[in-house]
Amino acid sequence: MDFRSGRRRGEEGIAVVIDFLLSNARLVLGVGGAAVLGIATLVVKHLIERAGRAAEDEKVEQKMVESWEELNLASASPTLIRKGLEGVVKKEVAMATKQQKADLCGKSSLDIQSKSDVKPKRLQLCAPTLQERLQQFYCTRAALAPVEVHRAQSLALDICTEIQGFLHTRHPDMPLGEMSLGGSLLDDLEVVRADHACLLVPLQLEASLWRLIPGEETLLTHPLHWMVRRVNLEYFPRGRSYWDRFLVGGYLSSEALVNMLSKTVMETMNWPSISSTLDCLVRPVLGGPELCLEIRWVYGGRRDSSDPPLFISMIPVLREEHVVLTGQPALTTPWVNAWHLSLYPWETQRLTQLDETDSGCRRNVLKTLKAVCKLNPALRPMPSAPLANLILHLSDRESDWSDGSLEVRFQQCIAELIGCLEQGVLHSYFKPAVNLLGSLSEDQVDQMGFMLYCAMSEPEILLI
Repeated sequence: MDFRSGRRRGEEGIAVVIDFLLSNARLVLGVGGAAVLGIATLVVKHLIERAGRAAEDEKVEQKMVESWEELNLASASPTLIRKGLEGVVKKEVAMATKQQKADLCGKSSLDIQSKSDVKPKRLQLCAPTLQERLQQFYCTRAALAPVEVHRAQSLALDICTEIQGFLHTRHPDMPLGEMSLGGSLLDDLEVVRADHACLLVPLQLEASLWRLIPGEETLLTHPLHWMVRRVNLEYFPRGRSYWDRFLVGGYLSSEALVNMLSKTVMETMNWPSISSTLDCLVRPVLGGPELCLEIRWVYGGRRDSSDPPLFISMIPVLREEHVVLTGQPALTTPWVNAWHLSLYPWETQRLTQLDETDSGCRRNVLKTLKAVCKLNPALRPMPSAPLANLILHLSDRESDWSDGSLEVRFQQCIAELIGCLEQGVLHSYFKPAVNLLGSLSEDQVDQMGFMLYCAMSEPEILLI
């Protein structure tokens, strides 16, 4: 300000001198000389003004250059951008607050009293609580409609009947039990869509010829990798049992049995004929380690592309008292002789018993968590077994599992799961030596941990 006022005083002094010269030029130089002097004076004045404007333009240009440099630095740093945005927002809020105060001060007390009686719409609308959001999510996304479940179960049973009839006709000497459905679709634990069913194929073994060996007693030393040994060969030589043809190294090979069923059922059955009989499109999913069928719904002779397909997994099963072994080479690779100990029946039975004892919501919490993981791409790799075991562990410490505690238990499960992901370990409830998170990659653990960590402050993001 001092510089500008000084410049103005200098300009006024020059103007006074010029005016004095012009007023007395006619007396000294005459009219012509006065005219020449006036023209020269105007030229000098224009030069002075142009020099002043050039200085100002140079300062403005310098400020613009500095502003662009600051903008470039800010663009290279997200923190600076965030701080800059916060500064702008604070300024705007302060200006808006001052303006609002001024407007309010300018109004009469009558207007203030009349408008205070009118409640804003935002206050009139009651936002749903997390408990209500969870209940709504369970009813609309997690739980399946009985009609949808019945349709999938009926179709899976029809496929089961076709396969069992074909095996009895093609291999009448194969000792098989009654095939049945199993898994989450049968136990009312399927969520989001009824898109998967399990077809259990029970094998009948001679008790005097076969022995189930726990995983801890084998060379594999894995609690879930059991083996089936052929015994009493000195009294009942090889060939007395139908299953001797699948022996590898003195043990019943699950991989050899699955390969036989793949060739016999998946590659031999007349699936186009079965499709026309059942009014659906059935085709085997070949090339994988599992025995799987893909079923598409057909309406009016046309396939409905909007309806998701139903996948049926065909699983050989060995039962002995409470032990259930499944022939799933994908879970026991690279051991061709190993059978997988299924803990699913124990976990499901335990959850059902606990809920029946105290009318709890453990199964509802499990289905909600399964639906959240199934609908969220970052959480989709999470299997259902860790979630069920997490609830079983939590049930040993928490006694209140009523419907009113759904919100608390859901958030508690999220916090517990974050801790397990950070440690990379979630022990099985029935087999503590088994780490149920061992099949997840490091990237999957990081992505799931980040998503769940964000959900700690905003649980609603999991219910979208």
